[in-house]
Amino acid sequence: MMQLYWSPRSRSFAALWLMEETGRPYERVLTDISTGAQKRIEYLAIYPMGKVPALKDGEATLAESAAICAYVAERYPEARLAPPLGDPLRAKFLYWLFFLPGCIEPAMVQIATKLEMNSVAAGWGDSQRVFDVLDAALARGPWILGENFSAADVAIGSALNFSVRLFKMVPSRPNFEAYLARCVARGAFQRAEKIAAG
Repeated sequence: MMQLYWSPRSRSFAALWLMEETGRPYERVLTDISTGAQKRIEYLAIYPMGKVPALKDGEATLAESAAICAYVAERYPEARLAPPLGDPLRAKFLYWLFFLPGCIEPAMVQIATKLEMNSVAAGWGDSQRVFDVLDAALARGPWILGENFSAADVAIGSALNFSVRLFKMVPSRPNFEAYLARCVARGAFQRAEKIAAG
């Protein structure tokens, strides 16, 4: 059984939501960052960066939300959280899944810190463009790949939930609100939110 190392009020919500989407049993291992649990030697042996989430699956151990999303979607193909190998949509799935750590998260930090960055030097370009591109993609909806919900929606939906809905770091847009409403309506999202709330 997979073990998910997670903490309330953290970016591990995406992995929690993802595991709920699989419909498969998993063990939650509370690693409460408010108590410094992520800095304990036992946890650093699992993820030396000392962040959550992390995932153990037998001998396999990994971390980082996008990597966990890719791994779990591949591990449980029956959950239909990713287009199969050979499907042309797989390219877009991988693109959007890694758009989260490569573009959305840095853009969120740039907005939150009001950091001035040369858009040529920044790997994500500039924050306005990141959210314009995401807005245009979500306008086609209902999900980031069109008709099919995927683990990329878990990653992006979690980031927008965090940055738009909860902490209001990123200005809301109609397409973001409609997308978030669809995410929040999912049973797995609601179960994950209940777990995260304690």
